[in-house]
Amino acid sequence: MSSLAAPALRPAFSPSGYLFGATGAILFASKGIIIKIAYGIGLDPETLLALRMVFALPFYLVIGAIAVFRMRANGEAMPSRGVLLRSALVGALGYWLASYSDFLGLQYISASFARLILFTYPLFVVLLGALLFRQPIRARALLAFAVAYCGLAVIFLQNFAATGTDTLRGAGFVAMAALSFALYQLLAGSLLRSIGSALFTCIAMTSASIVSLAQFALMRPLEGLVVSGDVLTLALMIAIGATVLPTFFMNAALKRIPPAANAMIGTVSPVATMGLAFLFLGEKVTMIELAGSVLVMLGIGGFSIADARRR
Repeated sequence: MSSLAAPALRPAFSPSGYLFGATGAILFASKGIIIKIAYGIGLDPETLLALRMVFALPFYLVIGAIAVFRMRANGEAMPSRGVLLRSALVGALGYWLASYSDFLGLQYISASFARLILFTYPLFVVLLGALLFRQPIRARALLAFAVAYCGLAVIFLQNFAATGTDTLRGAGFVAMAALSFALYQLLAGSLLRSIGSALFTCIAMTSASIVSLAQFALMRPLEGLVVSGDVLTLALMIAIGATVLPTFFMNAALKRIPPAANAMIGTVSPVATMGLAFLFLGEKVTMIELAGSVLVMLGIGGFSIADARRR
């Protein structure tokens, strides 16, 4: 009996798990870089988001189809219309509104600053959880909030002195993205437990894709989706390289390493964004911005790791 149970135990150290986690974090970090490059050749947020959804959706539909097949094979009941509708609405919140707000913000602020703002979404989860669901707020969360936002304030003030209202507008949009994604995280939990991550992701992505394409049809001519080879390459990069692949890498990491280790690896993302932004966009980081970034990563990284260890 003990020999049969042994393989189910999680290894104390899994090099592949850490490699998968770091790869996923770096690929997620590349999203802002690709978006910035796309803006540089004249693409607008609505077109880029629509193209991203068009190319990413087929992968998630296949995953959803496999999930439905397995449920039927196991004799499990299909989700009710109410659950399907809630999953669609929550998916639109997390995969359309949060993404679109992020895309809008990247028109005005650097990829590195935007990534740091998004990195603070766990604190919005804590605050919204307290406001909407009466979840307790621990002192550690308040300390993390103070440290992280001191760091963001330092970066914001320097950028505001240089670009004025563009910094305010961009930071506001990306903060809205972080807020939307945090609310998505809170609302998605019960749905994930009810129908499973694969089917929920399929429904959520399908809903977000429909909203994104409807938005595009209202704001742009449909022929705008017929793009050049360069734009097509960027759209494929953001859809597959910065959306689909990192999802699989992060899930693979979660199966191999503890949540605390995965949270620690997640702090790689802002650092990777800075490095990629320097290499591909020529974005330079001042000592003030570097100091602010360290505060953000210390606050959020420390809180995320400690929170993961409690689970």
